[in-house]
Amino acid sequence: MAKTTYTCRECGGTNAKWLGQCPHCKAWNTLDETVAEPAGHTRNGRFQALARSQPVATLSEIAAADVARTPTGQEELDRVLGGGIVEGAVVLIGGDPGIGKSTLLLQAVDALSAQMKVLYVTGEESGAQIALRAHRLGLAGTRVRVLAEIQLEKIAAAIEAEAPDFCVIDSIQTVYSEQLTSAPGSVAQVRECAAQLTRLAKTRGCAVVLVGHVTKEGALAGPRVLEHIVDTVLYFEGDTHSSFRLVRAIKNRFGAVNEIGVFAMTERGLKGVSNPSAIFLSTHGEPVPGSCVLVTLEGTRPLLVEIQALVDSGGPSPRRLSVGLDRDRLAMLLAVLHRHAGVSCMDQDVFVNAVGGVRIAEPAADLAVLLAIHGSLRGRALPRGFIAYGEVGLAGEVRPAPRGQERLREAAKLGFSVAVVPRANAPKKPIEGLTVHAVDRIEEAIEAVRGLA
Repeated sequence: MAKTTYTCRECGGTNAKWLGQCPHCKAWNTLDETVAEPAGHTRNGRFQALARSQPVATLSEIAAADVARTPTGQEELDRVLGGGIVEGAVVLIGGDPGIGKSTLLLQAVDALSAQMKVLYVTGEESGAQIALRAHRLGLAGTRVRVLAEIQLEKIAAAIEAEAPDFCVIDSIQTVYSEQLTSAPGSVAQVRECAAQLTRLAKTRGCAVVLVGHVTKEGALAGPRVLEHIVDTVLYFEGDTHSSFRLVRAIKNRFGAVNEIGVFAMTERGLKGVSNPSAIFLSTHGEPVPGSCVLVTLEGTRPLLVEIQALVDSGGPSPRRLSVGLDRDRLAMLLAVLHRHAGVSCMDQDVFVNAVGGVRIAEPAADLAVLLAIHGSLRGRALPRGFIAYGEVGLAGEVRPAPRGQERLREAAKLGFSVAVVPRANAPKKPIEGLTVHAVDRIEEAIEAVRGLA
């Protein structure tokens, strides 16, 4: 009888017997039974030929040269990757089914085929289905090589024979190795196949993109070690019912993290959106109460996002609901608004929404959220062309946000004329067309808004 071991699908740790809680990462009910086989065991040394080891060197003597990048033909994808693909880099891209992962990669492969050898490996579809999608997208595909295969050893042999510079594996959960007896998609198979493909990419200098499935919680399926061995992790975000998609970099060894690319789904595939702020701003005929425009920062890109708030009479247990913002932070901000500005919402339902489906994690949204809530409660609309940003502390102070000057310049470029910002973010030189009101506390911000009404 084959010896079995239990592997955690969260951290990849192994244990000799099943336990309710992983002893390594303390996650519950994450141990899966797998056949105990030595990692990296193969019958030949095809994958064991790692790059030639380098001698020990002093850090100051090592040449700090920039890596060469090749544009993918998709400007928004290049932005997320840090400028383009890097030789030998391994990229993991995940997202909900049907959100556009395969469509975007097929477009990128077709564009790259004009300047390098490419290979598209599909494990979920047949070659005919890929050809049908390419025809629908209007792609010629005259130099795109396609392989429909799920066995790792055959995929590796094809990469050796074709010698591509860029390879897509769609998807890593369908690939299996004959050296392991577990089923495709299991923790052992996903971890081992990803490790072997990563070694192959590094030794041959071939850039590899792995498509990954996501769980119902939205995280990448499979062991978390998968995210650690690759160079870049990208997530597809957005509602499948909306035409807009966001690609966010969660990890990037060759560029900035939390950088986003914005795409619009059209009949001809995904097209980059050059001015994404227009997506997240509603087109009201006249200013309406409960709406405030925020200048948020996504990676290196300032974005203008409309924050909407609705305050309505509630019952004995008022609701606090936020979409695109942290719900716990909303409760904290309501307490600050009551204590330091004398505005009470204790008996009111409070709903806050970030327009366009964008998720805002930075605390610089605090001031815009509070001004939107105050406007909805009092029934007063903010003036046209108004923006705000700033972190609000528990003492009622308005703290500065990083790269405040870039946020103001982006707002002025899009025609906004009035801004309420933290005093530390006030520009040293006037910005043409933009009147800036610098405040230190939340009550000062509310007074400044009353004076503008």
